[in-house]
Amino acid sequence: MRLSRYFLPVLKETPSEAQIVSHRLMLRAGMIRQQAAGIYSWLPLGFKVLRRIEQIVHEEQQRAGHIPLLMPTLQPADLWRESGRYEAYGEEMLRIKDRHKRDLLYGPTNEEMITDIFRSHVSSYKDLPLTLYHIQWKFRDEIRPRFGVMRGREFLMKDGYNFDLTYEDAMHAYNRHLVSYLRSYERMGLQAIPMRAESGPIGGDDTHEFLVLAETGESEVFYDSEITDLRFGDRAIDYDDVAQCRAVLEEFTSRYARTDDTHDAAAFEAQVPEERRRSARGIEVGQIFYFGTKYSEPMGATVVNDKGERVPVHMGSHGIGVSRLLGAIIEASHDENGIIWPEGVTPFHAGIVNLKQGDGAADAACESLYSALKAKGLDPLYDDREERAGAKFATMDLIGLPWRITVGPRGLKNGVVELTSRRTGESEELSADAAVDRLAQIYAPHL
Repeated sequence: MRLSRYFLPVLKETPSEAQIVSHRLMLRAGMIRQQAAGIYSWLPLGFKVLRRIEQIVHEEQQRAGHIPLLMPTLQPADLWRESGRYEAYGEEMLRIKDRHKRDLLYGPTNEEMITDIFRSHVSSYKDLPLTLYHIQWKFRDEIRPRFGVMRGREFLMKDGYNFDLTYEDAMHAYNRHLVSYLRSYERMGLQAIPMRAESGPIGGDDTHEFLVLAETGESEVFYDSEITDLRFGDRAIDYDDVAQCRAVLEEFTSRYARTDDTHDAAAFEAQVPEERRRSARGIEVGQIFYFGTKYSEPMGATVVNDKGERVPVHMGSHGIGVSRLLGAIIEASHDENGIIWPEGVTPFHAGIVNLKQGDGAADAACESLYSALKAKGLDPLYDDREERAGAKFATMDLIGLPWRITVGPRGLKNGVVELTSRRTGESEELSADAAVDRLAQIYAPHL
């Protein structure tokens, strides 16, 4: 993509309505535009990051054996009346009527609908275990939508639902989800800490939230500092191995880590040495629940077991805030000049800056670099505008591409271009071929 042909409406001034870093930078970098309170259009740059995050979530869910589908945004109210949640959910639910006066709602979550799908097609324990998920837009009518995509009314979410014969099987699904979430977040360049939390309107007894530490987090969190040293990394895991998945859960949840809703000051002091006690703010980016037969019993989601008995299935639900993750990543990764995208989610893999647009040698070198990067499977953004060098550098810093290749007549006379890391600011002079090879090597784990 050439910047002269791209739609990137960057802003020089910070919008007055933006209260936190991610909201300010997403507006300034031309990633989103507010259409109504808590409702945004995703402009091309923001949409590219959104799709990269979504793709990582899809890949890790399917790696864990979970099956994608797609449910509608509008749901019949009668399903929610069956579970007893239609009236209980509160004013966050947007309730509407169609032209035939039938009650509908804009789905804030999908437990009822997925249960209806399951009960219509599955009747035998032989079809279990089963985990279905989708990535779909949700709507919750927040009374005070704020902080941009961090607390919007319309948001993109991955929600998955497991159906299992027994409690033990369902807890394996719970553990499997925890592992897949750890992998997902690390691929996005995030450390998301699983913390014991409250279940809220979803219900259930077993639940963990995944929180990214950031000063602007909505939750106060308390944790053992040892947990921040844990990394899942690229270890291989067999998702069918119950003991292996359980071991990962114990590794990442055995140390004290809780949100303020479940914090126990006495237990914190008893379990964690004083030098390792930490409190901070955290941004929730996902949550996993086990809620047993809360929905399957009232809605008749049953199977015949191996003894010929009809029994309700054990269920859980598991969510990742896909659109919210953009804000969380920016809150965790930025500086005074703009965003710093991790390599796994960056909208473009590298920016090419031509210091002297119109110079034959510089133009040719940039075109050659662009083609060479594309040939390696990379997605570069070429700033070919007739702009001052300072303006081009400022744009690249603002939109946060992890790597920049700077091409100018002086360097070309010496046979080199400049490769700069956005995160460290360090630059290195290399031949064009060496710069392309270096970027291909850096991005190999992400392609």
